[in-house]
Amino acid sequence: MTFEEISAEDFREFAKNSPYKSFMQTPEIAKYREDNGWTVYYIALKHNEEIKAATMLVAKPYFLGKSLFIAPGGPLLDLEDQPLTEYFIKSLKKYIKSHNGYELHISPYYEIIERDRHGDPVENGFDHKNALKNLKNLGFIEVEDASQPKYMYALDLKGKTADELMADFKSNTRGHIRKAEKMGVTVRELAKNELNIFKEITESTSKRREFEDKPLSYYEEMYDLFVPRGEAMFLVAEVSGEFEDGISKHCAGSDSHFDNGHGRVAGTEIPGRARLTRCKNDDREPSTLRNPTSNSLPLSAAMFMLYGSEVVYLFSGSDEKYMKDYNAQYELQWHMIKYAAEKKFKRYNFYGIHGLPDDNHPDGVYEFKKGFGGQVLEYAGTWELPIDLKFYQAKKFLKKLKNRGK
Repeated sequence: MTFEEISAEDFREFAKNSPYKSFMQTPEIAKYREDNGWTVYYIALKHNEEIKAATMLVAKPYFLGKSLFIAPGGPLLDLEDQPLTEYFIKSLKKYIKSHNGYELHISPYYEIIERDRHGDPVENGFDHKNALKNLKNLGFIEVEDASQPKYMYALDLKGKTADELMADFKSNTRGHIRKAEKMGVTVRELAKNELNIFKEITESTSKRREFEDKPLSYYEEMYDLFVPRGEAMFLVAEVSGEFEDGISKHCAGSDSHFDNGHGRVAGTEIPGRARLTRCKNDDREPSTLRNPTSNSLPLSAAMFMLYGSEVVYLFSGSDEKYMKDYNAQYELQWHMIKYAAEKKFKRYNFYGIHGLPDDNHPDGVYEFKKGFGGQVLEYAGTWELPIDLKFYQAKKFLKKLKNRGK
């Protein structure tokens, strides 16, 4: 066995065929990290020149020249293979120590227990808990408040048509999709110069739901890195400005734009009475929200990664004022699910949920995703490995003192 640095392209080729691959373990993510001050390494374990395990590492100095090392979405190896895992991790630990590292973080894209849509273990399903045992035996400590989700929700697409997939949706989810279509909601891909539309929606959503949004520069760089490769898409669900004009004139009291007999906005098949609530509560002019290029009103937007055999629903947001009126967030998901099925992706990953489902603590994110069918995924989680134990312990102590002072 030889443990060595490899080229970005050799790593890409190995990752492409790994069952544990993730968009997080790509040269593109490495480039993003590098542009933001991290040093990148590609490491492999070879046997007779064949790569058996590998990882992309990024490192950044923390204090006194000591660096934190991270393998985002990695490493790429079978963690249940105890001899392979032990050899690789021990070699990695020596390598990091020689590069003045004090700590290693990993977040393997490695499923642990097969679960159903309710989060319960599947009878006779796979159980890879030995992978976690191997990590613990090597000195890893699980990180409880990690930014990478341990639990996700996904839809199996293999061999299924769009109609078959929709048949497994909850009835209210199907109803929301039909309503969005009747309301004239359409979905299209955003160009790079339109990412401000995406950012405006995600920023307002982050304020409403109290999470930190990424800066526009992040979305622009991710666009440059992945969209030309066909590995990312930014979509917006919107309604035409012409339709909104009809609503606005109705709200202003123009009877010519509202058919009282049929309850519809003139010239459309859109229920007009459903707009009455928004007429009373909307304190913004629709024109201020419009995309000037397409004369449309953006309602919901999302960023998707298309890597390997899966589509990942990564970031999104919706304009709160119009969520109930248009249900655009449902049409956006349906549009992308159909696309993924047509392009023969094997899985549609809705990405993170807030933990295993708990009837005593309802999770709106989980309930929304569960409406499309699918199942809960449990991954290995995020783990940290002390490399320089004294420095690691000192850092932990200082962090505790800092937290006490808050």
